[in-house]
Amino acid sequence: MRTLRRVHTYLGVFFAPLLLFFVLTGWYQTVNHDRLKSPAEAETLLQKLRTVHVDQIYPSEHEVKRPSSRTSFQVLVVTMAIALVVTVLLGIVLAFRSIRNPWPVCAALVLGLLVPVLLLWLGHPH
Repeated sequence: MRTLRRVHTYLGVFFAPLLLFFVLTGWYQTVNHDRLKSPAEAETLLQKLRTVHVDQIYPSEHEVKRPSSRTSFQVLVVTMAIALVVTVLLGIVLAFRSIRNPWPVCAALVLGLLVPVLLLWLGHPH
């Protein structure tokens, strides 16, 4: 149990800044529908950060193609995604193991599955 908590903590803390970046830039993309045709069109800081989110490069005036840095960033993001899945699963295991009555945890987990599905279904034209 102690090892699970440590792995959960260290993965969460290490990837927290990158996860927050992707959550915030993804949120910005969700509410701002002005899409750029190319990274070179990014002018504001938010547009540049959105370009990092979508294209894995930080746009600059000197449009230099560096596929190795893009690939390195993609490897980091894939690693982050895998670590997030592991951390979430560890969090669920820890939630069930650290509470005497598992019903509230189970109810929260089921609601976490059903509410998004219900909202998508309600928003779908019938």
